[in-house]
Amino acid sequence: MLVLLPEEDRIADANAAAARLLGHGRPALRRARASALFPGQLAALTAFTQAVLAKGHWWTRTLAPRDAAGRDLRVETVAFPLPGEQMRLVVALADPDALHRRQVDGEAEAHMRAGLSEWQRMERIFRDIERGNQLILRAAGEGIYGVNAEGVTTFVNPAAARMLGCEAADLVGRDMHAAVHHTRADGSHYPHRDCPIYAAFRDGIVHQVDHEVFWRADGTSFPVEYTSTPIRDRGRLLGAVIVFRDISQRREAEARLTSALAEVDSLRERLELENAYLKEEIRAERQHQGIIGRSPAIAATLRQVDLVAGTDATVLIIGESGTGKELIARAIHEASRRSARPMIRVNCAAIPRELFESEFFGHVRGSFTGAVRDRIGRFELADGGTLFLDEVGEIPLDLQGKLLRVLQERSFERVGEARTRAVDVRVVAATNRDLRAEVRAGRFREDLYFRLNVFPIQARPLRERPEDIPPIALHLLRVAARRLTVPEPRLSEGDVRRLCRYPWPGNVRELENVIERAVILSAGGRLRLDLPDGEATGPTDPAAPAAPAAAPGGRPATEAERRARDRAEIVAALSLAGGRVSGPGGAAELLGLRPTTLASRIKAHGIPRG
Repeated sequence: MLVLLPEEDRIADANAAAARLLGHGRPALRRARASALFPGQLAALTAFTQAVLAKGHWWTRTLAPRDAAGRDLRVETVAFPLPGEQMRLVVALADPDALHRRQVDGEAEAHMRAGLSEWQRMERIFRDIERGNQLILRAAGEGIYGVNAEGVTTFVNPAAARMLGCEAADLVGRDMHAAVHHTRADGSHYPHRDCPIYAAFRDGIVHQVDHEVFWRADGTSFPVEYTSTPIRDRGRLLGAVIVFRDISQRREAEARLTSALAEVDSLRERLELENAYLKEEIRAERQHQGIIGRSPAIAATLRQVDLVAGTDATVLIIGESGTGKELIARAIHEASRRSARPMIRVNCAAIPRELFESEFFGHVRGSFTGAVRDRIGRFELADGGTLFLDEVGEIPLDLQGKLLRVLQERSFERVGEARTRAVDVRVVAATNRDLRAEVRAGRFREDLYFRLNVFPIQARPLRERPEDIPPIALHLLRVAARRLTVPEPRLSEGDVRRLCRYPWPGNVRELENVIERAVILSAGGRLRLDLPDGEATGPTDPAAPAAPAAAPGGRPATEAERRARDRAEIVAALSLAGGRVSGPGGAAELLGLRPTTLASRIKAHGIPRG
């Protein structure tokens, strides 16, 4: 035993047992600093001292005094304050096992011989020890209770009683499993034989559990994490001590984190899909970046685009294949408030019937054979942007109702999921079919047609706007030469005449194919057109007379057709000449006309200059 003066950091006195234990003489101990006895443990010593002063009694096994030989001793340290004005602590150092047991046995034998007064003193000592233990149990923030070998509760600390919503007296003496651990989280019965708490005093093993619940007195439950440790005495299993904590807040935090991670996962997948889709769009061979042409038909289309782009109205683009319906849809999207989000294209004709719902609305893992992971559908991918339904007339009749529902309600469910998801999508549809005729024939739902046909736009075929053929051909020529890495061939005036005379049943897509084939066949910078009618043409002499104009089907050209072709040839010549009418290489020279004659025709046709 030692007497410490904490304020002076000094050992005031020590008994002979302390001198033997520490290997120092008593005079040397009286001159020593208390902190020197516990080197490197000043913080723990200070905390221990404050606990003794606050509680009136404290003990610890964390302090390890160092003896004269430099060894750290494993001891149990117990301290009490002494009365008086000066702060003094009596500190007892004891071996927690053998020394303590021999000391207790020896003192017990002496007290048995000493009579009633010594028994009373011993009782007071044990009462003080019990009081110290109770202080520790009360101070613990975790729930602690003990059970004997029959599963009957022997003690419950205040934290456990508070978490279980009852008084400790109501639990002591009762079967603890039946009181708080009788039912699993799903409400099913939890038999005694399966209880890990009781298993500790049956198999003598420490059991740690983190996936069960305890039940409160009011019938509610809370998730717990607990450890059941067996109690032994001379090899006999006497019971168990259970330490538990309420992990509700941790579970809620984990659930929030899981939800946040799922959201991040969903956003990451969506971004990956958008990125893949955009890369696919970039790789796709588009006819041109914008709508090219100055014909009245194109001007009317662009006016319609400007009118509808600022709204969220559904647009139906009608036109033959190859007329640039997707370009019109993209122009609407890029001029709208949704341009920051992607335009997602769906080719309705290419989706297998059995995958229609999954492609449009997505699916969850396991919803059908082959669904090995969650998938985001095109509607969800286009949220905030534009969904372009190409060839919408190809959707099977029995699936059109599903599309109509999401267009009307702006919500859908993934395949295999009960959750309804709201979506903010602007729909632009396109078709080369006559949907009115399809409705009359019973192949297209009338209500879906009316839902799509809010703002119709007609994509005019190339034969109705021949004046757009030269600028489109020039653009496609540059694109093809760049893609094929060959010098850009020259498009002569004779080539333009031939292109303008052809009716182009495949429209711009067919024109693109003809130009690309001509670039491949070109030699020496001269373009070789191989039109689908089988008539191949080599380099054309600009001065050669043009072939007579013929209308499709071999009938004579009408005056309107002749004027349209004449106008187209003039526009093409001006484009080739860079807008110059006269001079070497000017449009007049290319057409074999006098500059004044050409100027008169330009004015008569209303062709803008520059």
